[in-house]
Amino acid sequence: MIREAAVADQFYPASPVKLREMIAAMVGDKAAREEVVGLVSPHAGYIYSGPVAGATISRIKMKDTFIILGPNHTGLGKAFSIMIEGTWRTPLGDVEIDTELARRILTSSGYLEEDYNAHRFEHSIEVQLPFLQYFKNNIKLVPIVLAHANGAAYKEIGRVMAKAVKDLKREAVIIASSDMTHYEPQTSAKEKDNQAIEAMLALDEDRLIKKVDELNISMCGYAPVVSLITAAKALGAKKAELVKYRTSGDTTGDYSSVVGYAGLVFKNSKMSPIVKLAKEAVETFVRDGNIIPPPAKLTAEMRKQAGVFVSLHKFGQLRGCVGTFEAAQENVAREITTNAVSSATRDPRFPPVAASELKDLEYSVDVLTKPRPVKDKNRLSPKKHGVIVECDFRRGLLLPDLEGVDTVDRQIDICRQKAGIMPGETIKLYCFRVKRYK
Repeated sequence: MIREAAVADQFYPASPVKLREMIAAMVGDKAAREEVVGLVSPHAGYIYSGPVAGATISRIKMKDTFIILGPNHTGLGKAFSIMIEGTWRTPLGDVEIDTELARRILTSSGYLEEDYNAHRFEHSIEVQLPFLQYFKNNIKLVPIVLAHANGAAYKEIGRVMAKAVKDLKREAVIIASSDMTHYEPQTSAKEKDNQAIEAMLALDEDRLIKKVDELNISMCGYAPVVSLITAAKALGAKKAELVKYRTSGDTTGDYSSVVGYAGLVFKNSKMSPIVKLAKEAVETFVRDGNIIPPPAKLTAEMRKQAGVFVSLHKFGQLRGCVGTFEAAQENVAREITTNAVSSATRDPRFPPVAASELKDLEYSVDVLTKPRPVKDKNRLSPKKHGVIVECDFRRGLLLPDLEGVDTVDRQIDICRQKAGIMPGETIKLYCFRVKRYK
């Protein structure tokens, strides 16, 4: 059985060439990829939610099989529907169903039923596939559609998925396909979505259900997310991270009635040595007032010299960011510890980080390539290139791939403002790339 693409040329281009081009502009090819148990990814038209889906999927190490859970928007089919055989077709090719894994999940669940009709026109799973195919063209799929029910049903499905993955020793990632608040003003949507996001970051499915109910959050895929959290914890996930949040207003410019989109990854507690060093530097200084020495054994990346920016986030919001344009220390390790402490204590936009905040902080470290002069700004991409604007002794820098910064001209304008360079003043423009660790 072939499940033909239902929303090609509506939610995304039907042309393979145009589809690849569109995805290429939304993903981070240089993003540091991580081992993840699962992720939350939105499912609206790509012009709206694609930047969030692209940023999130860019962060994961690709696996052979993806279990994708979506909500039922059409009302068709069984309430808890799984396909156990067949092929899903997209403009980028065919995706075969992992029949062995799907059958194991079906036979172990007291809720799931084999069904095709719920999947036939449902877009929430389909729109994830081209992003996955962009990075790996031979993936397999287990598609599951969930209707509204109760938390016990969603948790049971989560436990069954985790057990099936373990029993078959399958290399699999679980994706919960969901948009966030629908058709409310930007301020209201963000306030509600932050409550749901905090529950997801805490890996607390009961809290998520409670918040959705209490605040009337119109999060269409909260059921898939509950199943995902249950499965992720059973598979060893200890941590969740918000990769990106935006709303439809960031595309349309109309913030009076928006839909929210959040991308999160669920992973174990293993942390990159570079990020671990930044975290230890901040925690030691905030608690004890001491600057930690670099590790006795430096990784290859730490031994180099380069500019480094350390960014701190709290509940998805920036909490501090300080860095160096070019190397100012003898190695990247020293650069990290110095700038990490500065980000926590010397960013003029924020008060110093308090000890009570440390448990809520997330860290990212950007290691910069050496800046090079730019002759043609039209050859730059705001997702891939950071920029430096220089006028006499004044310089402004902006990192690449920042939310809401979609053009090089916008990057340049922000750099001018940061450096106090007026619009009419002649500038020199430089670009650089970063390797981002989270």
